[in-house]
Amino acid sequence: MRSWDGATFLDQARLTLRGGITRACLLLLGREQATTLLNPYVAELSWKLEGSERGYEHFHPPFLLNTSRLFQRVRNLRLSLLPSGQLIPVDIPKYDERIVLEALHNCIAHQDYNCCERVLVIERLGELEFQNAGEFFDGTPDDYIRGNRSPRRYRNRFLAEAMVTLRMIDTMGFGIREVMWKGQANRYLPLPDFDLSEPGHVVLRIQGRFIDENYSRTLLTHADLPWPDVLALDTIQKGKLPDDAVVHELRHRGLVEGRKPRLHVAADIAAATETEAEYIRHRAFDDRYFCDLVLEYLGKFGEGQRADFERLLDGKLSDLLNGKQKKTKIMNLLQRLRRAGKIQSAGRTRGGVWRLADDTH
Repeated sequence: MRSWDGATFLDQARLTLRGGITRACLLLLGREQATTLLNPYVAELSWKLEGSERGYEHFHPPFLLNTSRLFQRVRNLRLSLLPSGQLIPVDIPKYDERIVLEALHNCIAHQDYNCCERVLVIERLGELEFQNAGEFFDGTPDDYIRGNRSPRRYRNRFLAEAMVTLRMIDTMGFGIREVMWKGQANRYLPLPDFDLSEPGHVVLRIQGRFIDENYSRTLLTHADLPWPDVLALDTIQKGKLPDDAVVHELRHRGLVEGRKPRLHVAADIAAATETEAEYIRHRAFDDRYFCDLVLEYLGKFGEGQRADFERLLDGKLSDLLNGKQKKTKIMNLLQRLRRAGKIQSAGRTRGGVWRLADDTH
C-alpha cells in the first residue's frame, strides 16, 4: 500500500473508478467548491436548533470530516440517573457520538439524491431528528431491529461501498440494531424511533432524555435482559402496547404493572446494593432463618400479630426489597408456616392473631 500513488489508493478504496473521479468521491472527500460538479444534485447536511434558542449551520463535503464537525454543534449535556438504593448517580451524555454518526452516515448512504434535497438534523430539547429523502429502501426497520436481516440491495451502491471502505458504515445491516438501538439501551435511554409516515422521506428520532426512569433503572440493573424484553419495555414506556403474550410474560416476571391500556414499567424490580444473583442465592437460607425466628417468637410469647413480626424482622430482610415488598414477604412467610401446619391464625385481617399450631407444642 505504501508504494501506491494517490490514484491507485483511491481506486483501491473504491472512491474512484479506473482513475476517474466519482460522485461518491466528491461527497466524501471533495472540497466544498467541487459541489458545483454535482449540480443539480444537492450535497449538504444542515444542523438546525429548535426551541427557545434557534440556530443553524450548513455542512458540505468532505463528509468524511464534516459529519464529526456537525456532531460538535450538538449541545451534549450530561444526564444523571440515580440507581435505586444508591447515593451516587450514573452520569450519561445525552448523545453518543458513535450512535449519532451512525445515523448521519446512514442518511448520506441512503439519501435519494434525485430528490435534490439536503440531509437535515434537527436538535430539540430532548431529541435529535434525522431526515433524508427517499423511502426506506430494503425491507422495514423492524426487520433490522428485531432480527439480523442483511440488505440485499442499495440505492447508492458505489457510495455505500466507498463508505464501508472508509469505516463509516457496514453493509450487513448491523448498524441499526447493534450500534443505534443496543447502543441506546446500553446507555439506559429510550430506543430510537423510525417515522415513515411522510411519503418519500425517512425520519429517525434519537432521544436525549429519560421518559420513564423505571425503564432506565431496569436496564441498569438487568444487564442480561433479553432483547425482545427491552423492545417491549421501551414500547410500554412510550404509551404503546406489545403483544398480549409478551405482556403476560413481563407481568409474570414482575417487570410491568397496571392494567391495559395503562401499563407501566414496574418501579420495584431492582436495587443496586446487591445483585439479583446474590439475592436468589441467599434467599432459601434466609427464609428458613426467618421462619425459625417467627416460631421462636411464638414459642416465647404465645401469640403475635403481623405488626409484631414486622418489628421482629425489621433490618433483617434484604435491601433489595422496599417497604411494601418486605410486608408482603412477611405475610408469605406466615402463610408458608400455616400451610406446613406449624402455626395457625384467628382472623384473616392485619389484626389477626397468630399462634403455634397444636401439634407443634
